[in-house]
Amino acid sequence: MAVAEDPAGAREPAGPRDPLAAPGPLDDTEDRVRRFATIWSRAIFPATATSLTRPEFEQLLLPLALRLCRALHERPFDPAAAHEVGSALIDAHCTDPDALVRTLGVVESYLVLYCTDGDGPPSAAEEHRARSARLQHGIAAGFARQLRERTLREQEAIARSALSARSEAQQALHATEERFRAVFEGAAVGIGIAALDGTILEVNETLTRMFGGLDAQVRGRKVSEWGHPEDTAQVWRMYEELVRGERDHYRCEKAFYRGDGTVLWTNLTVSLLRDSEGRPQYQLALMEDTTERRLLNLRLRYEATHDALTGLPNRTLFFERLEKALSQGGDTRFGLCYLDLDGFKAVNDSLGHSAGDRLLVEVADRLQSCATAPGEMVARLGGDEFVALTTGPDTRREVDDLAARILNALATPIHLEGREITVRGSIGIVEGPAAERGPADVLRSADITMYRAKSAGGNRFEFADAEADERAITRHGLTHALPAALERGEFFIEYQPLVHLGDGSVHGAEALVRWSHPQYGVLGPDRFIPLAEHTGLIVPLGRWVLQESVRQARFWQEKHADGGPLRINVNLSPTQLHHPGLVADTVEVLERAGLSPGALCLEVTESALIGADEDLLKPLRQLAEMGVDIALDDFGTGYSNLANLRRLPVSVLKLDRSFTQSMQRLPADPVDVKIVEGIVSLAHSLELAVTVEGVETGAQADQLRELGCDTAQGWYYARPGAPDRIHALALTDAV
Repeated sequence: MAVAEDPAGAREPAGPRDPLAAPGPLDDTEDRVRRFATIWSRAIFPATATSLTRPEFEQLLLPLALRLCRALHERPFDPAAAHEVGSALIDAHCTDPDALVRTLGVVESYLVLYCTDGDGPPSAAEEHRARSARLQHGIAAGFARQLRERTLREQEAIARSALSARSEAQQALHATEERFRAVFEGAAVGIGIAALDGTILEVNETLTRMFGGLDAQVRGRKVSEWGHPEDTAQVWRMYEELVRGERDHYRCEKAFYRGDGTVLWTNLTVSLLRDSEGRPQYQLALMEDTTERRLLNLRLRYEATHDALTGLPNRTLFFERLEKALSQGGDTRFGLCYLDLDGFKAVNDSLGHSAGDRLLVEVADRLQSCATAPGEMVARLGGDEFVALTTGPDTRREVDDLAARILNALATPIHLEGREITVRGSIGIVEGPAAERGPADVLRSADITMYRAKSAGGNRFEFADAEADERAITRHGLTHALPAALERGEFFIEYQPLVHLGDGSVHGAEALVRWSHPQYGVLGPDRFIPLAEHTGLIVPLGRWVLQESVRQARFWQEKHADGGPLRINVNLSPTQLHHPGLVADTVEVLERAGLSPGALCLEVTESALIGADEDLLKPLRQLAEMGVDIALDDFGTGYSNLANLRRLPVSVLKLDRSFTQSMQRLPADPVDVKIVEGIVSLAHSLELAVTVEGVETGAQADQLRELGCDTAQGWYYARPGAPDRIHALALTDAV
C-alpha cells in the first residue's frame, strides 16, 4: 500500500483525497471536522513534545476540532469552548509557543472553510469570520492561562518546599541552610517574603532581576508602595483579607513599575504562612514575569483585528465595535457610512495591483483624518470597501457631516505612478437608535444603500430606505431561488391571443411566462426576467419556454384542425440572441414537436438590435430563411434608424402601446394617428405585417383597423390565460 510522509516523519496510508485540498462535496459534518483535524495535527505535531505518533495525535485533536466546529454555530455564541481547547493543548504537552501560533493560523484559514457549507447569505459568512476570530482569541487565552497555572503549580511546590526546608533548617539550628538557599535563589520564578505589615523581608535573585537588578529597589519597601493604575479594587481587597487571615491565598495578574519607569507584568500568587498554632506570620509571593507573553498576545490581537495593508481596524474589530455600539440603550444613536470606491478595478487593471494598494493606503489615511471626533472610527472591510462609524445623541447630523467630509477628502487627486488619479466613492448611510438592529442587518442595509448610490451615478451618498432595502432583499432572494424554481417546475405559461383586425379571427397567441413563487405568489416576467438575464439562467429558461410553447402549438393544431391558432409567438432575450446554440436549439425543438417553422414567430426587442452587426444578425437570418417569422417588438422605443429595417431579417413590426394609448377614447390625438399611419405605411411598403399591443377599447380597435394594422392583442380581446381558453374566446366585439 502506498504511504504518505507527514511533517513529523510519521508514515500513514495515503488516502484517495488530499485533506489539505479545498473542501469538495463531503458526506457529512464528521468528514469535514476530521479533515480539519488532519490539517491541524500536521501543522503543530513538529512543535509538540509527545510520544504519540502523528495519527494518534490527530485522534487526540479530533474532539477538540469538533468542539470548535460546534462553537462556531452555537446560539448564543459562547467562546468558552475555545478557552477549553487552548487548555487542552497544554494538557497534550503542546507547550511550545510555536504550537499556539500554528494553531491560530490553522483556525483562521480553515475553520470557516471546513465547518460551514458556504451557501448562506453574505451576512452569515461575515458572522462566521467574526466568530472564528473570537475563537482564536479564546484559544490563545486558554493556552496562556493553562500554561501559567501549570508553571505556577510546579514552581509553587518548589517554593513551598524551599520554605518548609528553611523552617526545618531553623528548627534544626540551620543544619540545612545551604540547601534551602540554593533552592530559594535558583527558582525560576520570583519569590518574596514579607511581614504581615507589608514590609518586604527577603527576595530571591530572580525577583531582583525582574525589578531591574538592584536589591535595594525591592527589599525593605512596603507592599502598599507597589500600586499600579491598572490594578483593580479586587486585588487590594484580596490582599487585605489575606493579611487579616480571612483567606489563605489569592492569584491575580498585576503590573508593577520598575525603577526605570518601565512596566513589569506578572502572574502573582500570594499565600499566607501561619505558625504552628495557625496564627498568620508571613506573606509568600510568587511572581511569574509575563511581560513578553502579554506583548505577544497584544501583537496577535492587533494582527487579528487590523488590516495588514492600511493599518485600519478590520472587519473583525469593526463588528465588535458596532455590536457594542448597538447594544447600548438610552438615547444613544449610531450612524454608519459604507464606502465603496468608484472605478477602483480600472486602477488595478491599468496600473497594477501594487499601485492599487498604494491608492488604498492613501485613501485610508484620508478617511482616518475625517473620523477624529469622540465616538468615530474608520475600518477597512476588504478590497476597496471601507466603513466609518459614529455614535452619540445627534448622529443624523453627524453622519451627514462625516459622509460629506469623506467625499471632500477623496476629491483631491492622488499622485500615483506619475499620474493624477481622481478618486470617487459611493456611500450608503444607515442611521438610527441603538438596540433596534443587529450588526449584520445594519451592514447589509448600508451595503444595499451604497449600491443604490452607485447606480445613481456615484460620487454621492444616500440614506437607507426600508422599502428600497426590502426590494433589494427580495431581488436577491429571487435571484438565488431562480435555478431551483426551474428544476421544481414553478414556472408556467399563459397565452394571449393575437386577433386579426380584419375579421376578428384568432391569428395566433403570444406565450408569456409566469413564476408561481411559493412566497410571493404569481410573478410577471418583469419581476424575474431581468434577474435571469443577469445570472445567465435566461438561456435554459428561454429554452424551456420555447419547448412548452411549441408543444402547445402542435397540440392546438391537432385538436383544432379547423381553426386553431396559426402561429405561436415566443420572446427572445438579448442574451439568447448571443447564445451560439440558438439556431440548433430552435430546430431541435421544432422537429421534436413536429411543428413547421412557419408556425413559430420569435419576438426580439428593437433595443436589442440597435447597432447589431452581421454576426448577431446571422442566426436570425438563418431562422428566417427556414421560415420562422421574426417580429421586432416594442418598435418605436429604441430610437433606431428606420433605414435599418431594410437590413433586419424581420417580417413583423410590433408597435409599442405608447403610440396608441391616445386612441382608447375619441377623438384620438391627431399626431399619434399620423405617426401610426406613417409606420404602417412604411411597414407595408417593406412587406412587413404590423401588430399592435395594449388594445383596451373598441374605439382603439376601430381606429387601428382603419389605419391598416394587421393584428392586435390586449385586454379588449382577452387577458393572458390558460391555453384551453384560446378557443373559448367570445370575440363578438372584435370586428
